[in-house]
Amino acid sequence: RKTPLDFTPIELERADAYQQHLLQTPQVASDYSFVNIWGWAREYGLEWAFQDDLVWLRQTDPHLVYWAPVGPWQHIGWPAVLDRDMLATGFKRVPEVLAELWREQSIQGMAIEEDRANWDYVYDVEELVALSGNRFHKKKNLLNQFKNQSTHRFESFSAAMIDEALALQDDWCTWRDCEDSEVLAAENRAIQRVFISWKHFPELLGGAITVEGLIVAYTIAEPLDKDTVVIHFEKGCPAHKGIYQAINQMFLASLEGRFRFVNREQDLGDPGLRKAK
Repeated sequence: RKTPLDFTPIELERADAYQQHLLQTPQVASDYSFVNIWGWAREYGLEWAFQDDLVWLRQTDPHLVYWAPVGPWQHIGWPAVLDRDMLATGFKRVPEVLAELWREQSIQGMAIEEDRANWDYVYDVEELVALSGNRFHKKKNLLNQFKNQSTHRFESFSAAMIDEALALQDDWCTWRDCEDSEVLAAENRAIQRVFISWKHFPELLGGAITVEGLIVAYTIAEPLDKDTVVIHFEKGCPAHKGIYQAINQMFLASLEGRFRFVNREQDLGDPGLRKAK
């Protein structure tokens, strides 16, 4: 490589420049939305480096590892761009399309392995709104139980709801004992970071369900590409049976056909999350 990469911490001021590169990326995995890298930046010690057509990403915590660069992958001569240090350090969260390009270009010393825990779960929006047939029978039952047991209201998420959503988040962390789970504690900090920076993310979407005027569930999402919405966070009060089925179905229904697919991110190898997703 002619000039070394200059890695610096993720900053809000360069979000637009990052977004321009992301728009040229052939396959956008949920990890690479700017809201995601901003929300998790401190947890992973994320850094980026802008060079030519690419934005390079790496995490420094708990150890150094590269993520996939974003940009027009198909126009890059990868053997000349990937240096020995990078290959020795390794990459993670590499979308399938880029892994295939690297395989085709026969990069010396590179071995590609599947990472099941970081697969994205992508669904047809219409199916998750209708919940028809045997496949969704259990979800539909839980949704109906919620609807029948409470006088509820669904609203699109707005900045005015942030304080109350954060209060629900605090309660949720008490119920789920976030202090004893580093994964849940990290997610909680990422959620707070996104809420605090809300005004910087006009593209964010979301919804909330209220019962007797109090928020009992919220979801935060954003467009990932023109056909896909990605759901970043989804939390509900466990006292209301079917609350997760309700917030998901009502939010997707509120989008009124704007997206074909919904990306529900990964299960991180957690058996409970894998079953739910």
